[in-house]
Amino acid sequence: MPESLSGKVMLVTGGAKRVGAAITRRLHREGANVMLHYRGSEREANALRAELSATRTESVALVKADLLDIAELSEIVRNTLERFGRIDALVNNASAFFPTPVGEMTLANWESLIGANLRAPLFLSQAAAPHLKKTGGVIVNITDIHAERPLKNYVIYSIAKAGLEGLTRSLARELAPEVRVNGVAPGAILWPEDGSWDDLMRQRIVSHTLMKRTGDPDDVARAVYYLIAEAPYVTGQTIAVDGGRSVNL
Repeated sequence: MPESLSGKVMLVTGGAKRVGAAITRRLHREGANVMLHYRGSEREANALRAELSATRTESVALVKADLLDIAELSEIVRNTLERFGRIDALVNNASAFFPTPVGEMTLANWESLIGANLRAPLFLSQAAAPHLKKTGGVIVNITDIHAERPLKNYVIYSIAKAGLEGLTRSLARELAPEVRVNGVAPGAILWPEDGSWDDLMRQRIVSHTLMKRTGDPDDVARAVYYLIAEAPYVTGQTIAVDGGRSVNL
């Protein structure tokens, strides 16, 4: 039987839109209270809080923070505890994604991509770990199938997500047995917001999925829910949610 999330507290980074919003909705629908982190998506964050609070008052709170600022990470945890009194799960979903082909990479690119995709999950997990140990909690990192099969022209992003998978396994060892740590690696779920991938590239990507279609953000959210509520003996693992693309590249 799945573990009830009623009364439990989920901290979701980048939880205001796209896959993050699907994760927030799924965990909230299963009874959890949610601390929703955002950086620039204030309008979307407020709209999602209003939507979910209409079904259960005082069940969603917002925290704005720049994950590249290490000092703000402990504040996210402090604000969550101040608002809800506990943390039962941390979902490191927030991400940065843009190309960095060889010959064009800069230190600023490195700081942004490594900072958002690897450094922030590490230090946010460290800040949350003592509180997760008290509740027998869970960390779920949103990685990428390109952690194992690098995406061409996205050198630093691929490195960062590979590091996040390594972090998932390492933290599983460090925080056991009180805290479970797992990952979810999406494939073709949503296209980049900037429209940089044309129809030909999208068709090529879909053709490599065994399901011959894109996935849905709730496919990722279901996997996150499974790892939090239905997998008490699973830790140090990453589930690919990619329609089989990672075995067909």
